[in-house]
Amino acid sequence: MQVRAITAFVPGRFPVDATALEPVIAFLRAAREVYLQAGYAVQSLRLATTPFPTYLPSPGQTAELAEALSAALRSGGVDYVAIGPARLADDPAFIDALAGPLAARKVFASVEIADGEGHLSLSACRRAARLIREVADRSGDGFGNLFLCALANVPPEAPFFPASYAAGPQPRFALAIESADMAVEACRHAATAEEATERLRSALEQAGADLAAVAHRLAGEHGVGFAGLDFSLAPYPEVGRSLGTAFELLGGPAGAEGAVAAAALIADAIDGARFPRTGFSGLMLSLLEDRALATRAAEGALTVHDLLLMSAVCGTGLDTVPLPGDASVEALTGILADVGALALRTGKPLTARLMPLPGKRAGDPVAFDFAYFAPSRVLALKEGPGSGPLAAEGTISLRRYNRGC
Repeated sequence: MQVRAITAFVPGRFPVDATALEPVIAFLRAAREVYLQAGYAVQSLRLATTPFPTYLPSPGQTAELAEALSAALRSGGVDYVAIGPARLADDPAFIDALAGPLAARKVFASVEIADGEGHLSLSACRRAARLIREVADRSGDGFGNLFLCALANVPPEAPFFPASYAAGPQPRFALAIESADMAVEACRHAATAEEATERLRSALEQAGADLAAVAHRLAGEHGVGFAGLDFSLAPYPEVGRSLGTAFELLGGPAGAEGAVAAAALIADAIDGARFPRTGFSGLMLSLLEDRALATRAAEGALTVHDLLLMSAVCGTGLDTVPLPGDASVEALTGILADVGALALRTGKPLTARLMPLPGKRAGDPVAFDFAYFAPSRVLALKEGPGSGPLAAEGTISLRRYNRGC
């Protein structure tokens, strides 16, 4: 287990005031040192603002914001910055304005496709699909879409990027925990499913108590509010740090019969653990970041729909999914609509980070020169809604299913 990110949440300003950011940058540096002294590895420092359309005068200034904010924070030692989502009520031009900054890998950002009030926007799904295609083409190799995701029913103060955004005027912080190895260890030494979930629950509670104690001390000393911990069991591209490995140890490899039961068992352990929560606290089935999942996909055993099905039992959605470079806007729109509908009907936050790879077809090998990605293959896509009501613009209202979902 390690701290994937210490993420600070602040109100956005434009023009960017580098001086005003200095206190939160100093706090992030101090927090990293405290966690290092406590024995925890800290992978990155991150900052997320309130949704950028709330403080940016016009969509045409998005690139200027991204350049200035990125420069100010990286010079201060902050690794990544997110400018939040373009939301359902915002001018859609803000969505289109993200293509350049995302392709240039300046900032992380997101597009809301479904809100917390039960609204799924087909229009936002289609615009997000077009943005995904444009970012893929403009970035050349499709890597720019690592910096973009679609949000469905995602609240503020989730510390995992690209979904992060701030809620209010006061600075706060949260921890994103990379902890798939905890699930592997719990499952490796368990004789029964119940023992595996209990071992994982207990380990999460112990780690959560230790991490939160440090966080509360930091909050008191620096006057920065603590939002909580996100134990989404994020993976790393090694077999021993992979949720896919945990599924195999339980007897339900990803993409096989029994995989949903394996995912549900691990998710139930997270739900049963007591720790201060924020964000998703679910299963981060990030295909390219997870060695076992990437291998299963390369073998042809794992599909987009397999990943989405596991999200129904408390995954976090579709993440770093390699897709054909010619993926149609209709097919991408259909995937996003599925993610949004699932999020609203189950009452849980989901995201979609889809990566069409120019020049690649389904089944082609994928190998990025990026330490956090494992080699895999491009997943196939089926056709999307090219006609009928789901191909129209507008918004669908969906109620949460409350009878045992």
